[in-house]
Amino acid sequence: MHPNQNPTSNSFPTPQSLSNWLKSRLPSTSLAAWGAQPGTKNVHNLWLELSQGETTLIDSTPPIRTVNVVTVTIISPDGLHLIETRQELSDGSFRDRGRPLSEKMKPGETVENAVMRAVREELGLEGIDGVNGVRIVPGSYMKRGLPHEEEFWTEEEGEECRGCDEAARVADEAVFVKKHYWRWIAADDHAPH
Repeated sequence: MHPNQNPTSNSFPTPQSLSNWLKSRLPSTSLAAWGAQPGTKNVHNLWLELSQGETTLIDSTPPIRTVNVVTVTIISPDGLHLIETRQELSDGSFRDRGRPLSEKMKPGETVENAVMRAVREELGLEGIDGVNGVRIVPGSYMKRGLPHEEEFWTEEEGEECRGCDEAARVADEAVFVKKHYWRWIAADDHAPH
């Protein structure tokens, strides 16, 4: 890669090539800590995000990671807000969340399409068309049909490796979300993080 050129997903054909690039730009203790604790992401996760276009890197020391994220406030008919309380990860660990539904955007994806994908992947709702699922209102998002139990969970219907041969080979090394745990709370209890 030419100096002062920002890396692209094509810059790193393997997670090892990304790791080698990061070694010269991060303190050795920092990179060594990636994935060391249960529930923490590793270089494979960053490589998958790059290969799927969910993140970009700026070549600096340390590198700067850019991610576009949609956050969706889901409100029940009686005014409760849905928050994700925790996630169960592929390594068996749990990660506390305490925030509304959110999803990394893909390249060229509209906000509306990212919202639809987030609802489908994280809440497991198919047929999102405004009648059975999400209805997008300018400036806000509305949902009908979620369980109204105080707490519930959904399984991730992710597409971690779609369209990427190398990703299919390294996905077993990455930590990903298996389950999302949700709870309805009063609007007054909801503060952005």
